Amino acid sequence: MLSRRKFIQRISAGIAVAAAAPMIAGYSCGSAGKPGQAAEESSPDLFFKISLAEWSLHRALFSKQLDHLDFPMYAKEKFGIDAVEYVNQFFMDRANDRKYLGELKKRCADHGITSVLIMCDLEGDLGDADTTARHTAVENHYKWVEAAAFLGCHAIRVNAAGESNADDLQKYVAESLTELSSFADDHGIAVIVENHGGLSSNGAWLSGVLKAVGRPNCGALPDVGNFCIRRAEPQEQTLEAYMAAECLEEYDRYQGIKELMPFAKGVSAKTYDFDEYGLETSIDYRRVLNEVKDAGFGGYVGIEYEGHRLPADEGIAKTKMLLERIGAELM
Repeated sequence: MLSRRKFIQRISAGIAVAAAAPMIAGYSCGSAGKPGQAAEESSPDLFFKISLAEWSLHRALFSKQLDHLDFPMYAKEKFGIDAVEYVNQFFMDRANDRKYLGELKKRCADHGITSVLIMCDLEGDLGDADTTARHTAVENHYKWVEAAAFLGCHAIRVNAAGESNADDLQKYVAESLTELSSFADDHGIAVIVENHGGLSSNGAWLSGVLKAVGRPNCGALPDVGNFCIRRAEPQEQTLEAYMAAECLEEYDRYQGIKELMPFAKGVSAKTYDFDEYGLETSIDYRRVLNEVKDAGFGGYVGIEYEGHRLPADEGIAKTKMLLERIGAELM
């Protein structure tokens, strides 16, 4: 029984999904026409801001149909979104490459695009039972803190992962987050933890970790779709097969959101599919956004489309329309 994070590690950071069918239309940076038209559309006034999580386009990025450097402009030209959330898997060997990061930063600055955060995976378990391995995992994240600061992000997203029992894992993760947050604080960066499978998808457990850390720059990135604690072994070694595998233990989504929102420094708006009215078929987004509003949150809500029935572009666009529609109704 695998957590999402462990499965991604098993398929070597997306190699198995790279062969998936292309999920976006042809694109080159600076293209005109319909993508540009999307950027001209005005968005309604909302109590939150909208960003686009790079993982929404993971198939195109893994298959090299879309280049990481082109992602910010793709978000703006195609969807009219001027704030982006990066995933370190798409520039894994570039964290210390100031020339590469400088080019990314310049493209964003030239086009008025905000770099919001970097989602960090595959750098070791912050809850590893082995002290040396745990400290190494913390240090592996230092370069992403520095990269985030260079790009003008406000945070890095990390995982509360490990193989120990609930009490020990909570202690190990809290120790690591305290150490990492101390380093990040010197760079003006927040460390935010996503519910990302395993015990981290238990809202009470993860909020307990954050209470134990108790640092102003350490918080949560509640993902409204990631509350499956245990999932059955997939029949095939692909991300799609993993997501289709039966969830054997699921935490109450809305309870988890309520528990994590007091610590939230971002929200991940996960979507999978939509009905004829444009509503998400498995998540009550009115209820979700009510919780977000009740918590007094006014930061970025990041679109993270993860469905496979619709092309990625369509799923992202439908998610944006859903957020704008319900967000405006709640004003």
